[in-house]
Amino acid sequence: MRHCVDNLNKPSMKIAAIICVLIIVMVCYFVFFKKNGEMKGPIPASEPVVEVMQVEKRDMMRHVVLSGKTVADANIALAPKYNGRVVKVNANLGDILLVQDTGDLDLSILQQEANTNAATADVTTQEANFHSDYILAERNYNIVEKDYERQKYLYSIGAISQGDLEDNEQIYLAAKAKLEALENQNNSSVLSKQYAAEKSQHATEALRKQRDDMILRAPRDGIIGYRNAEVGSYLNAGSKVFSLVDNSHVFVDCSISENDAAVLENGMNVNVTIDALGKNFTGKLIYVSPAMDETSKTYTARIELDIDKNTVKAGLFARSSIDILQRKDTIFITKEAVISRNGRTFVYVLKEDNTVEERDVKIGLLNDTEEEIISGLNAGDSIVMTNQDRLKDGMNVKIADKSNGEK
Repeated sequence: MRHCVDNLNKPSMKIAAIICVLIIVMVCYFVFFKKNGEMKGPIPASEPVVEVMQVEKRDMMRHVVLSGKTVADANIALAPKYNGRVVKVNANLGDILLVQDTGDLDLSILQQEANTNAATADVTTQEANFHSDYILAERNYNIVEKDYERQKYLYSIGAISQGDLEDNEQIYLAAKAKLEALENQNNSSVLSKQYAAEKSQHATEALRKQRDDMILRAPRDGIIGYRNAEVGSYLNAGSKVFSLVDNSHVFVDCSISENDAAVLENGMNVNVTIDALGKNFTGKLIYVSPAMDETSKTYTARIELDIDKNTVKAGLFARSSIDILQRKDTIFITKEAVISRNGRTFVYVLKEDNTVEERDVKIGLLNDTEEEIISGLNAGDSIVMTNQDRLKDGMNVKIADKSNGEK
């Protein structure tokens, strides 16, 4: 055994190892650089394979996609205005949906009506007392005035003294002052009683209005979509107890971008698909919001569906689209063909010798997938659509054959 190991260290074994390495190198050479007994030449640089499109003048359209949810004509939350206990609930559509307990309020109304009647009676009594006092004061004044005139005559002929005349004058002035005071009282005490009676009447009407508000009525035709009230339950003012849904008209509200909002107009006819129903409906665009929503940074478009009453529910996903003419008879190409680099905007144009030319272009209108070319291209030019990152001006290219991969 030891003799065999020593033989491995002999120079002949090293030579055998070198020969094996050379054989491996030669095999690799023939495998990779020879085929069918002939030597290959150097590998030529591959020509980029590109797809091209011939430019032509056509009508440039903008395809606006609309999607949103169906919206009912009305979805109204109904809530009581006052706290109170429920004594009646009508879950079916009708005039009266819910009645709250009005017993205490009925007593308050009766009490207030009594106060109003009392205030009205006070007005009548005050007016009667005033007229009575005024008639007596006026009669007394007339008597005193005549007596005072007679006393002045007697004084002029010396029949009475000046002191008697002055005493009579004081009686006259007192009667006159009392009459004037009653005349002024007509603008204060009587009017005060009248205003108090009117105030009491208004308070009665307010209580009646409150009582009427404790009977919750449907404000319009519709279907009860939500109910949270039972007889005997206590309701707080403002708490939602019903929702009334009116599906007599159904709309589709869509969020759109500013570019789409700029071209949509009211009155456009559309076809709307509701996937949940598997049906298509006709409709009309009736509204485009005049300003952008600051929160969502979008605009709102509303479509009115042409449907029978209550055939479509609210909240269903709906989609539609509109094709709008942007420019007639113009040149436009897909956005992928336009290259913006180092402040230039250009395309690669395929020449007859299968080389490409960088050609500057000027852009006009835009839509989601295409750009209008105002200058730089002519009808009939062929432009490169793919693989532009490998191209340079004057480079040879191969045209892709859609059936076999290349041409």
